[in-house]
Amino acid sequence: MQKNWYAVYTKPHCERKVSLLLSKKKIENFCPLNFKEYRSLFRKSILYEPVFNSYVFVKCTLEDAITLSKQINGVISLLYWKGNPATINEAEINAIREFTKEQHDIKLEKLNPKIEAIENKNVSYLLDGQIVRVKNKPVKVDLPSLGYTMVANVKETGILGSPLANQQLSILAN
Repeated sequence: MQKNWYAVYTKPHCERKVSLLLSKKKIENFCPLNFKEYRSLFRKSILYEPVFNSYVFVKCTLEDAITLSKQINGVISLLYWKGNPATINEAEINAIREFTKEQHDIKLEKLNPKIEAIENKNVSYLLDGQIVRVKNKPVKVDLPSLGYTMVANVKETGILGSPLANQQLSILAN
């Protein structure tokens, strides 16, 4: 059987717990975390929150994914699309990993079904086949199999840590 990535729907605020339980059972999983910095009057605190609320990504066979809801506490069901369990592309999982590793304060937006053609002058970084756009300093990654776009604001010190991206940003700025 072929292993694919599936999105598992969890109880609210149980994403990390489910991820740890899956890891204990030696099931490959991925729970992308968002780095958020909160400042209060006297101190700043750092929180790691899940990017996708109530979702954990699991790489396993379809039969294993269906039985997860019965075996692991905190898992409700699989994410279904048109009556079948939704499979997520490996390239999109890699794009999420790379994006969450390099960017902070990520927000999700619904993906617009009518995606306009992007001109080459707006393309600043190519990440596993996904086009990341830079306009007015936000960076966007489209995830069509999930129906979302991940958006993060770029700091002044570069984009995604890539020298190529920094060169292209300087070209775009001129």
